[in-house]
Amino acid sequence: KTIKRKPKDGSHWYALRVTYGREKKVYDYLFGKHVEAYYPTIKTVKEVDGKRKTVEESRLPNILFARGTEEEIKSFVYDNVNLPFLRFYYRHEHVGSRAIKTPLIVPKYQMESLKIICEAEASDIIVSLSSVPNFQTGQMVRVVDGAFKGVIGRVKRWQGQQRVGVIIGDMATFATAYVPSAFLEKID
Repeated sequence: KTIKRKPKDGSHWYALRVTYGREKKVYDYLFGKHVEAYYPTIKTVKEVDGKRKTVEESRLPNILFARGTEEEIKSFVYDNVNLPFLRFYYRHEHVGSRAIKTPLIVPKYQMESLKIICEAEASDIIVSLSSVPNFQTGQMVRVVDGAFKGVIGRVKRWQGQQRVGVIIGDMATFATAYVPSAFLEKID
């Protein structure tokens, strides 16, 4: 699910951590405050009280994305009255003996690729809650045709198929289903 808003200057996509599966609650709150937000979902069939029901679940448990300036997003992250369960997803860097935490900013092209991958109806999309080293060394490509048209990432063979992977920090890797070489354009 995504909310489209006109982007403001200086705004970025931030990865946010939510506790106890409250992504939908935070998403709805941000929607009410006119903040552009996205959390990837998937429909699954579950048995509830002996009946089969289709339910919508988050593809990335406890993670969602919001677009705004750092100050705007901080106002929600540090709002312990309405959103005590929302925090930044941090990048950790070591400078000498000090550890520095900075909020993880997701580049716009990666967010667009993530949305295309998650909204494609392919069943063999791969979502890994860690960085997959295999995709860190592949050729940068743009998918120019097919269900994943517009995805920008690194191409590699993974699990027996040629796929395009998008790595978001050390948080997650999203990989397309099979993409033929004819649908790929190299990026230098």
